Amino acid sequence: MVERVLVSPGGPELSELIQGYWRVSEWDLTPQQRLTLLKQHLEREISTVDHADIYGDYSCEQLFGEALKLDKSIRSRIEVVTKCNIKLLSEKYPNRSVKHYDSSAQHIRHSVDNSLARLGIEHIEVLLLHRPDALMDADEVASVFLELQKAGKVKHLGVSNFTPRQFELLQSRLSSSLVTNQVEINPINFNVAEDGTLDQLQQYRIRPMAWSCLAGGKIFSGSDAQILRLRTTLEMVKEEIGANSIDQVIYAWVRRFPSKPLAIVGSGNIKRIESAIESLKFNLNNEQWYKIWTASRGREVP
Repeated sequence: MVERVLVSPGGPELSELIQGYWRVSEWDLTPQQRLTLLKQHLEREISTVDHADIYGDYSCEQLFGEALKLDKSIRSRIEVVTKCNIKLLSEKYPNRSVKHYDSSAQHIRHSVDNSLARLGIEHIEVLLLHRPDALMDADEVASVFLELQKAGKVKHLGVSNFTPRQFELLQSRLSSSLVTNQVEINPINFNVAEDGTLDQLQQYRIRPMAWSCLAGGKIFSGSDAQILRLRTTLEMVKEEIGANSIDQVIYAWVRRFPSKPLAIVGSGNIKRIESAIESLKFNLNNEQWYKIWTASRGREVP
C-alpha cells in the first residue's frame, strides 16, 4: 500500500512514491491513454506527480494538461510538483545562444504562469528550483515566492540538486521552510549520502525526493565493471529477500536511507509502476544494504 506522508514539518502530504512524467513525450500515448495511466496510478494511491517546465523540450506539462482536461475531477486528487530556472537551447526560444540558469523573479513568475497554463491548473503544490544557480539572489527568490504564495499560485517551495550550503542560503531568506531537495539517488550515484545533503535533510526532518533511482536504465544495460558487480549483487540480494526483480531491490535500497526518500518512478508502463509499489514491502538489513554499497564502490567500507 502506498501511504501518504508528511514531506517536511509544515509541508504538504504527498504519496510516498511519486509518478514522474519527464518522459511522457516519449511514451507515444494519446490524451485518453495518458488519462488512463493517471487514473491507474491514482487507483494504486500514487497521487503525487513530478514535472518540470523543460521536460520534453517544454512539452510534457502540456501533454499532461491535455489528459487532465478530459476529467477535471482528477485535479483535486493529485499533488503537482514542477520545477523552473533552467533555460534550454530550443527552437521554441530561438534567441538563446547558450543553455543557462535564470532564478530571477521575472523568470520564476513567467515560468509559473506558463506551467499553470500548460497543466491547466490554478495552483502548484510544490515548486522546485531545478538547479543551483551561481547568480541566484536568495532575497529575490524569497520575495517572488511570497508573492506567488499570496496570489495562490504556489503553495510550497523546494529545491532540486542543491548542496547543503546552497540549501541553507535560500532557507535563511525564507519565513517558511523549504519542503524538499530533489536529488539523484541510485546504487551508481549516491554522492548525496556522503556530501552532507541527506544528513542535512534528516536533521531537519525533510524527506528528499529521489530521481533516477534506476540510473536511467544503466544498471540493466551497462557492461562496465561497476555495473557487472552491481547486477550480480542485486540478483543475490533479490533472492535473499524474495523480490521479483532487481529494480525492487534498488527501490528498497534507496528507501533505506534514514532521511526516507520519496522515490520517483519514471515509467509509463503500469506493470513497472506496480512493481515499484510492490517493492514497498521489502526491507534491507544493514549487511544487504552495504553489500550493494561495496559492489558499487568496488571496495569494502573503511
